[in-house]
Amino acid sequence: MERNPFVLLVFLIVSSMVAAPIHCKKQTQTLGHFYERKMKRSSGIDKSGFKAVHYINKSRVHTQQGMKEKDRIEKLPGQPGVLFQQYGGYVTVDKAAGRALYYYFVEAYHSKESLPLLLWLNGGPGCSSLAYGAMEELGPFRVHSNGKTLYRNRYSWNYAANVLFLESPAGVGFSYANTTSDYDDSGDSKTAVDNYVFLLNWLERFPEYSIRKFYIAGESYAGHYVPQLAHTILQHNKNANTTIINLKGILIGNAVINDETDVKGMYDYLASHALISDETANGIEKHCNFAPEDDSESSRECDAATDEAGQDIYYVDIYNIYAPLCHNSSLTIRPKEPSVANFDPCSDYYVYAYLNRDDVQEAMHANVTKLDHDWEPCSDIIRRWGDSPSTIIPLLQELMANGLRVWIFSGDADGRIPVTSTKYSIKKMKLAVKTKWHPWYLDGEVGGYTEVYKGDLTFATVRGAGHQVPSFQPKRALSLIKHFLDGTPLPDTLNYN
Repeated sequence: MERNPFVLLVFLIVSSMVAAPIHCKKQTQTLGHFYERKMKRSSGIDKSGFKAVHYINKSRVHTQQGMKEKDRIEKLPGQPGVLFQQYGGYVTVDKAAGRALYYYFVEAYHSKESLPLLLWLNGGPGCSSLAYGAMEELGPFRVHSNGKTLYRNRYSWNYAANVLFLESPAGVGFSYANTTSDYDDSGDSKTAVDNYVFLLNWLERFPEYSIRKFYIAGESYAGHYVPQLAHTILQHNKNANTTIINLKGILIGNAVINDETDVKGMYDYLASHALISDETANGIEKHCNFAPEDDSESSRECDAATDEAGQDIYYVDIYNIYAPLCHNSSLTIRPKEPSVANFDPCSDYYVYAYLNRDDVQEAMHANVTKLDHDWEPCSDIIRRWGDSPSTIIPLLQELMANGLRVWIFSGDADGRIPVTSTKYSIKKMKLAVKTKWHPWYLDGEVGGYTEVYKGDLTFATVRGAGHQVPSFQPKRALSLIKHFLDGTPLPDTLNYN
């Protein structure tokens, strides 16, 4: 009998994080915990194709008059001065259940009237886009090591767009439901519906963006969220025979796309990067089955090979195989010298401390109902996940067929959803190459590599980045998003200055 691949995946993920324990779950741990449940025969998780809801009751869209000004954030505690406007608050997505999602929105540094609207989603499932996207990756600020003050991210994505961060589904971060049984009824389909209803209401609150070009981006398990939301938008535009939301494209990074190739690619990456031996890699290849439909028990040979792999990476963070671990999680009295370019591996602790401050929550119009739990980077109260398709490739194909711009990027130091996994997933789509593989450049250096396929799919690596690409290579990530939004190819030697 052969071993279910998700058992192997969980062992590697959990063991690789032991050296840096944290009081709350991190994005880098949550996906492993999820797959631990997903692989069980008794999990109850529906792994079939995505089931979209093609009708939304109009009663879920409410008047938003006066809400925008109430959401305006005058200034965050410890924030340096900036010239752009920022907003934060709640959007009710289900009045009967008392379900409301928290958002944080930063307008562009310049040309806010003409630049597009970009929604960013983090994954998990159950992790906060405020925790990671806004405060550790692409937002305008980073948190100092004292957990009290902020410093500017000079590579923030609001240099390229008006950026909206959403904590979704309910139970993530500051988002909540008054009907607590909602937390037992989460899943991909429900998340897509709530995210869509959120957008309808948010655009009522910010009508100046209602016809603006709109893009969705995200990383990790948002490889599910982003295409599923895009599909929902397209279906409702089609049903209404009008453009309700002006969606133009999606961008997903180090994304969960296809279970089989995601897992196979992980082991091949570990082998090719000298983290496990050839003998171990050959044992996994020979004795372990990666097909998602196989839920048989493990074999001794497979167990031995995967246990060996787990021991080999025990003290390595496979989400950035070259990055240091956090060895001292204590806050500092005086802030350490900050560096956007050199990501601090203890940043999770700083963000946790900052967002649990009463003055911060008051300034952000967050936690207005006084939740019975701390704000956490990844949810501890979402107890069940009902559906998670084994692949989202059909959705990507549908989006391309409908003329949407689809970009997939990959930090090449991530061992969890590594570049090999993404390449294997794209290969399953059997697309003809439009622009062959070549390096792309920034500041006289190779920023990564890219290949463009017919059907408007672009694949790009980001050199030296881990799972959270904008954390580790912020300048290259900003270049990437600018080219994506502009619809221009990443610069090669022919058009690079």
